[in-house]
Amino acid sequence: MALKTTVITGATSGIGQETALALAAQGHALYLLVRNIPKGERLKNQIIGKTGNKEIYVLRCDLADLQSVREAADELTEKLFAINTLINNAGGVFEERQLSKNGFEMTLATNHLGHFLLTHCLMPLLQKGQARIINVSSKAHKWSRPRFDDLQWEQFYSAFKAYGMSKLFNIYFTQSLAEKYGEKGILAFSAHPGLVKTGFGATVKGLNKMMMLLARPFMITAEQGAETIIFLATAAKLEKYNGAYFIKNKVAKTSVIATDTESRNKLWVISEKLLSRYLIWPVINAG
Repeated sequence: MALKTTVITGATSGIGQETALALAAQGHALYLLVRNIPKGERLKNQIIGKTGNKEIYVLRCDLADLQSVREAADELTEKLFAINTLINNAGGVFEERQLSKNGFEMTLATNHLGHFLLTHCLMPLLQKGQARIINVSSKAHKWSRPRFDDLQWEQFYSAFKAYGMSKLFNIYFTQSLAEKYGEKGILAFSAHPGLVKTGFGATVKGLNKMMMLLARPFMITAEQGAETIIFLATAAKLEKYNGAYFIKNKVAKTSVIATDTESRNKLWVISEKLLSRYLIWPVINAG
């Protein structure tokens, strides 16, 4: 019998895949939320073959498509009584400005709004499971600020600035979850996995591509990058660190702007409004 029920996004490559393998080896029942079902099924078979854990399940979920997120959450709600761990790992860097199916700038949609909606749709199950929510952020947040006057990047678009802002939003979201749901047994953490040598950012060009190539000799493996996420999912006695940002299994300092409560609260309100426009916002008891 599985020790924990864990839901993870972005598990089909990189640190997500290494995290899934490690948690399956520790007996977690894994629900892999993926865009590509055949790729997810291949990973499922690989995990079962390596760990012997057969409680591995694949569900379709495209985080840039809010209806897909809602459908995945509804399916999980039908299947499960509780969730013990939610790992919001999927993310992307987009060289050129793109819009999601719902009309949101793609970085904002994939790296923030999709996970924001997924987490809230699953909140009843997360509360039942006294869950840990782990949001994969990045040091890139330190070179960013919230652009509430231009969240869609219509005035000026930079792939890495858009990415950095989304990672700042991951930290804001983590802190708000800890504040709003800590008394209900929820623990929330954000983590910087390190500069990982994966296919992430493979589509970038020009100066951004050159920067990636220069940094490559200093990059760590996906297995090393997964270590902090695995630690946050499994370590005991982390309650006093609720809402914290971690690097290499230790609490780390964020940028000053990442501690701005006013901006954090503003992001929460704006995110709710953006999602409610599509009539897919779940009714939950947050009181």
